[in-house]
Amino acid sequence: MQRRHVLIAGSATLLAAPAFVRAQALEKPKTTIAVGGKNLLYYLPLTIAEQRGYFKAEGLDVTIVDFAGGARALQAVVGGSADVVSGAFEHTVNMQYKGQPMRAFALQGRAPQIVLGINPKTMPDFKTVADLKGKKIGVTAPGSSTNVMVNFILAKVGLKPSDVSIIGVGASQGAVAAMRSGQIDAISNLDPVITLLQRSGDLKIVSDTRIVAESEKVFGGPMPAGCFYAPQSFIDKNPNTVQALTNALVRANKWIQAAGAGDIITNVPESYLLGDRAVYIDAFLAAKGALSPDGAFPEKGADTAFRALASIDAGIAKAKLDLAAVWTNDFVKKANAKYPRA
Repeated sequence: MQRRHVLIAGSATLLAAPAFVRAQALEKPKTTIAVGGKNLLYYLPLTIAEQRGYFKAEGLDVTIVDFAGGARALQAVVGGSADVVSGAFEHTVNMQYKGQPMRAFALQGRAPQIVLGINPKTMPDFKTVADLKGKKIGVTAPGSSTNVMVNFILAKVGLKPSDVSIIGVGASQGAVAAMRSGQIDAISNLDPVITLLQRSGDLKIVSDTRIVAESEKVFGGPMPAGCFYAPQSFIDKNPNTVQALTNALVRANKWIQAAGAGDIITNVPESYLLGDRAVYIDAFLAAKGALSPDGAFPEKGADTAFRALASIDAGIAKAKLDLAAVWTNDFVKKANAKYPRA
């Protein structure tokens, strides 16, 4: 069931915004962002921008609609019920291949933060990834970035997506319950789910892309992760709105890098903590290094994403794509000039 989150900023935050910002001509001040698993640390910059009133300070009235996974959030934008996706970067490559140009314009994560782990109860004799053949693997939602990573890692050992059963388990308590009850043999998910399972002994990590160096080793280069992206037509028609969204996200990125764990706890909804503040703090500390410090995309990021997708999709491997068209740092450069510090 869809859950709607409408950003409401305190009047003090709004009053603090410079008059020229509030008066700036935004083409679409009422903007809807679709996200898959808003509680995840993968999307922490989105939550911070919302909770700290950064969208409102830019003159935006943002509605955030939460879905079970990134693939469904993308469907909302394609279907016209949302304007912008807060989702995984590789979807922009995939959508160009499908003839629906999308462009990423502000980065949230410089590594996917996705962890693939096995269930020690159902796979006590696990040795290698090849042992996953015939097993049930939980992902946030079929087709989402958690699914893509599973397919990519399986391909490295010669397994096809059809060699396993992919099961959508969401990104919160449902995912935790699926592992603990033995409904799935492995999971590809994110924090705080991963840290919660790890601390309770219900997860053995196989691959951890919360660590930037390990992510680059897995994918063979910088792999941009969570970001804001939208149809190219939306960006063309609404450049001031896109700039305002970018400004808010860059402010959030910088605030997070300067924040301590206690600051984070007091700026996220209680429901995000999954009933355990200590777990959330551990999860934040594990993920912080993978979050973008400034919203900028790495120059070779699109190439890495293309290679990852090409390894699991023969059609993409053969395609001649314009990878420069799936991302831009133009808006981020202006945002960093406006907000040089947190």
